[in-house]
Amino acid sequence: MAELIFKGVHKRYGDNPYTIRDVNLHIKDGEFCVFVGPSGCGKSTLLRMVAGLEDITSGELQIGGKRVNETAPSERGVSMVFQSYALYPHMTVYENMGFGLKVAKTDNSTVDQKVRYAAKILQLDHLLERLPKELSGGQRQRVAIGRAIVREPGVFLFDEPLSNLDAALRVKTRIEIARLHKDMGHASMIYVTHDQVEAMTLADKILLLNSGEAVQRDGSVAQCGAPLELYHFPVNKFVAGFIGSPKMNFINAVLERAEPDMAVVNIAGQLCKARINAVGMPVGTPLEIGIRPEHTEVVQGEGENVVHGKVEFIEKLGESSYLYIRMPDAEETVTVRESGDTKHVVGDAIAVYIAPENLHAFKQDGRACARTIRVDSVTEDVFVAGVAGGVMASNYQP
Repeated sequence: MAELIFKGVHKRYGDNPYTIRDVNLHIKDGEFCVFVGPSGCGKSTLLRMVAGLEDITSGELQIGGKRVNETAPSERGVSMVFQSYALYPHMTVYENMGFGLKVAKTDNSTVDQKVRYAAKILQLDHLLERLPKELSGGQRQRVAIGRAIVREPGVFLFDEPLSNLDAALRVKTRIEIARLHKDMGHASMIYVTHDQVEAMTLADKILLLNSGEAVQRDGSVAQCGAPLELYHFPVNKFVAGFIGSPKMNFINAVLERAEPDMAVVNIAGQLCKARINAVGMPVGTPLEIGIRPEHTEVVQGEGENVVHGKVEFIEKLGESSYLYIRMPDAEETVTVRESGDTKHVVGDAIAVYIAPENLHAFKQDGRACARTIRVDSVTEDVFVAGVAGGVMASNYQP
C-alpha cells in the first residue's frame, strides 16, 4: 500500500512561527498529488517531512497505514528525486541507476533486472553505457528518476525536478513523468512545484499552500482538490489568483441586487449579472469581481454584461493576443484574451463581454461567494460543494 494520511501535521523551527500548520490530507494509493504555492510557503519542507529528512513538530503522518513519524528515511518505502540530478560523473547511466542497490548488497542479477526495467520505462535502454556528461539535461533527469524507480518504492517524491530544464525540455519531461505515473499505477507520487501549469497538467489532486501571515491565521492549506475544482470553484481570492495563467483579474464592484442563483453587481458604472449566491448580503456590499482573461470576449457597442475601457498595452503571441484594458476608476488594468492576432491598437476604446457564469465574486475578507453554475468537467459532489459555499480545504475525514 502507498496511501498517505496527514493528521494535523505541524512544523516549527524553535520559537519561530509555524512553517507548516495544521495539514490534514489523504493521498490515495496510486494518486498523483502536487504541492504548489508561492516561494517560501513550505511545500519542500512538507515533502521532506514525508521523506523523513525533517522532523514533524506535532501531528501524525501515516504511510501504508503505519505511523512513520519516528521511522528512519530508509525504512519508509519512499524514493526522492531532487532538483539537482546529483549523478556520479565517473559512472555510466547503468552504474548510476544501480548504485543504491549495490550499496544495499543486492545481488547482481536483481540489480541488472531492475535497472533494465527502469531504463525501458524511461526510454534510456540505448544510453546505459554513456556517462552523464554525454547526456542532455532531460536525459540526466530521467536517470535520476530511474535511480528512484529501481528501489521500487511505494511513494515517489519529486522536489521541483524540472526547474533546471529549459522551457521545451520542461514540457517534454513533464509528459514523460505523467506517462511514468500511468505505467506505474501502483505507486503514489508527490510532486513539488511553484509552477501552477505543471500542477494543473500533472495532478490528480492539488494541495495549494498558503504563505506568510495566512499560515498562522488560516493554516497552511489554502485549498485541496482536483485541478479543475480549484480552477472553477476557488474558495478564496488567493486560490483564484494563483490558479490560472495569466492570473485572474480582480475588479472592485458593489452589490445591486441578490437572488438565490443570480446577483446583479455594479462594475465601473455598468450593471452586470453574475451566477453567484449573494442572498442575505445587503445592497451596496463591496465585492471584488474575478474574471479570467480566457473568459472575456471583445464585442462591439453596448449590451448586457458589457464593460468598457481603453487599451493600454498589447502582447501578441501568435495564437492569441492579450489586451491590457484600463477601466474607469480602476487601479489596475484588466487582461483580456483574444484568439489569434488583434486589430486593436494602444489607445482604442474597447467593449468587453463577460458571461454571468464566468464571473467570480469575493467578499472583503477574501472568501468566495458560492457560484451557482454546473461545470460538466467537475464532479457532481464538487458542484454541490461549490453551491453550498466553497470546496472543502481537505479531503481527509478524521
